[in-house]
Amino acid sequence: MNAKKTTRATTPATKTTTPAKKTAAAKTAAKKAPAKKTPAPAKKAAATKKAATKKATATKTTAATKKAAATKKVAAAKKLPATAPQESRTALVRRARRINRELAEVYSYAHPELDFENPFELLVATVLSAQTTDLRVNQTTPRLFAKYPTPEDLAAAVPEEVEELIRPTGFFRAKTKSIMGLAKALRDDFGGEVPGRIEDLVKLPGVGRKTAFVVLGNAFGVPGITVDTHFGRLVRRWKWTEETDPEKVETAVAALFPKSEWTMLSHRVIFHGRRICHSRKPACGACPIAPLCPSYGEGETDPEKAKKLLKYEMGGLPGQRLKPPPDYPGKPAPPLAAG
Repeated sequence: MNAKKTTRATTPATKTTTPAKKTAAAKTAAKKAPAKKTPAPAKKAAATKKAATKKATATKTTAATKKAAATKKVAAAKKLPATAPQESRTALVRRARRINRELAEVYSYAHPELDFENPFELLVATVLSAQTTDLRVNQTTPRLFAKYPTPEDLAAAVPEEVEELIRPTGFFRAKTKSIMGLAKALRDDFGGEVPGRIEDLVKLPGVGRKTAFVVLGNAFGVPGITVDTHFGRLVRRWKWTEETDPEKVETAVAALFPKSEWTMLSHRVIFHGRRICHSRKPACGACPIAPLCPSYGEGETDPEKAKKLLKYEMGGLPGQRLKPPPDYPGKPAPPLAAG
């Protein structure tokens, strides 16, 4: 009887859980508990972001594929590798000089395309050629020089009469002011003679470096590079320079050639720009220097279609001068009345 009581007294009614066991149980419950669901708005935003990223990647891939295909197409047309190594300075000089030699063969008759009989006429004609064609200037100057053959005559002219004579060249009021101003400067400061130094020429009204080098190179035999719109466009297409400022273009190109080549190089490049390598649609398929041009393919590459784009004597048409040199292979330009 006493023994049974003792046993009941020493056996607890409920089990006591230790702290260690509680911790283990909590961990087990945490593992078994279901993961919290991401709120619908956040989940939707994540899906949208993922879709946008996927779309952007696809767009970039498509653009890269198209660009690569276009590069391969141009390279195939030029028969060059799709990727070319960076051109060294030596290679650039060699390629530039080879282009000049090729152009010298094609345009062996290259010359200034303004009609003139003396330095004064060339100076005035070059000033008038701004914002118009040499052809229009050549059709206009015969009457002007017939009435005002010397700087003294032009300096003493009635402005309104000069304006009427040069009206076909455009901007006739501003040009009248320039040519009468330079005529007065020649009369008063240079004894009625055109100076043969660039430092003096650029001081005359309406005369910049381009005009000065045209006069120096063609009337005085002083080498110079004439950077007009055609020259600047072509040397950038040929990767001779990336410069756009005329003076910087002049400096960069001058460094590629000996000084003795500067004047004729200018004529050849300008001839090529006016006849074949046009601004909007160059005739790449008819270009004699296509294998040397890094911009081949910017224009028409089909030979037959390209031939139709050629101008002046290259296209069987009249040139720009009414009195071209004896070796010019084309037809003279018609006078203004016939044009």
